[in-house]
Amino acid sequence: MDNMMEELESKTAFTIPVLGGIPIADSCVVTWVIMGVIVLLSIIFTHRMKRVPTGKQCLLEGLMGWLDKFFTDILGPKGKKYLPFLETLIIYIAFANLIGLFGFAPPTKDINVTAALAGIAIIFVQAAFIIEKGPGKWLKSFLNPINILDLITRPLSLCMRLFGNVLGAFVVMELIKGLIPVGVPVIASAYFDIFDGLLQAYVFVFLTSLYMAEALEEEEH
Repeated sequence: MDNMMEELESKTAFTIPVLGGIPIADSCVVTWVIMGVIVLLSIIFTHRMKRVPTGKQCLLEGLMGWLDKFFTDILGPKGKKYLPFLETLIIYIAFANLIGLFGFAPPTKDINVTAALAGIAIIFVQAAFIIEKGPGKWLKSFLNPINILDLITRPLSLCMRLFGNVLGAFVVMELIKGLIPVGVPVIASAYFDIFDGLLQAYVFVFLTSLYMAEALEEEEH
């Protein structure tokens, strides 16, 4: 139990010795690792691309084609300019949830990380609203109290859903490892670390894209 509580704590990886010391959390360091891996994989998969794709290029184009279609079906043609953000978001969260397979603690089990992701997502949705409809209509939309409530509840929902599911999966995996250290953890990991991790990335970005589609929706006259 003591080991479990230690694992659930947000630990400080190191402290930057300025302004009295700035603590850098483990989740932040793991996020840097994920960013480095994504950048490295991007370089590897886009190196020497051909007009007629083969091998790794087929895999990359298949994945990006699926993501493009997925988000375009939700947002419509007007939303194409926002695809890079949404696709980056789902790729990061997927990597963050899967990194537990390699012995790292998923940064998404830190509520500070999920709160930041939810905040970024909602800010981007509001920015898309302003870009497409103007700041005047954006301010006018808050005359409806429901829109003010949505501005509070939506990021809270995104944050707690991702945090709760990832933390819950992490706790269950630790309990399984403690009770049955051989065999079963491998099977459970296939669900909690892979399937559930990818599912939570999908749900988070799916909801974000729905909120954005609502912001981009044409008004009826």
